[in-house]
Amino acid sequence: MTPPRYDDAQRARARTAYETLEPLNVLAYFHPGIGEAQSDTGLDPYAWYVGARGAPLGDCAGSVVSAAFFNFNPAIVEPGWAAARKVGLDVVHARREQMLATALGDIWGDRAASDEVRTLADRLLSVGASVPMGGRTLASAWAEATPPEDPAVRLWHAVSVLREWRGDGHVAALTAAGFDRVEAVVFHEASHPDPAIRKRGLGKRISQLTRGWSDDDWDAASSALIARGLLAETGPDERDALSDAGGRLYDELEVITDDAAAAAWAGVDDFDELMGRIRPYIKAIIDAGVLPGTKKK
Repeated sequence: MTPPRYDDAQRARARTAYETLEPLNVLAYFHPGIGEAQSDTGLDPYAWYVGARGAPLGDCAGSVVSAAFFNFNPAIVEPGWAAARKVGLDVVHARREQMLATALGDIWGDRAASDEVRTLADRLLSVGASVPMGGRTLASAWAEATPPEDPAVRLWHAVSVLREWRGDGHVAALTAAGFDRVEAVVFHEASHPDPAIRKRGLGKRISQLTRGWSDDDWDAASSALIARGLLAETGPDERDALSDAGGRLYDELEVITDDAAAAAWAGVDDFDELMGRIRPYIKAIIDAGVLPGTKKK
């Protein structure tokens, strides 16, 4: 592995930021209001997701969006993108912002329109404006999109720029390690040989459904990863499991990803204060019970 550029503490900041902010970004993809938004635009779930997430890329070819999304099957991305373009990317983008304004208003109440939320949004926007965008296609598109005026949605937008920026760096690490699209999904969902390491995943079936991969696609990728020595041999009804070599590669890729993301946070003097101020808003989202694996409190 190439020696990391940043030290352990700086990489830990990047990991802390990701784990702290991720629930706010995820809200856009797992909120009950999505169904109504899809109905209003006449888009199926794939087209809605592709159109809403990819809208800042503009009126480009579907293959460009598929490349940026990486681990999604082009067979669902490209038709979905065509459907979203037909409705109008601006229409999809605006409807998603409306959905988020409603969702965050329901969860945060009066705080959603507060000066504090706007201040947090502008602080994170300034962090996003300071990061190098070379090689970060999706993040650069989101960074060029006009931030919403609504404070809560503005905060979501600021978080999403940074989230896509980290994601672009992770995709670079995966492609450098030789993974194709579906192999990256299988590798991500496989259990780690160290039981103390809890990997964040959706599970095989949800990953297949949301990313558009068939059983045959999955099995072929598993076989390829076994041949590379990255997956262990398992029974037909058992979960894919990383081999010892796969576990080491996974750990290396996480270091590479955190190191690539550390550039955003290494020079943020108020990092601890910033994370502390935003955590109550993130906790409220988790406590609302609308995200997968959460219960209303």
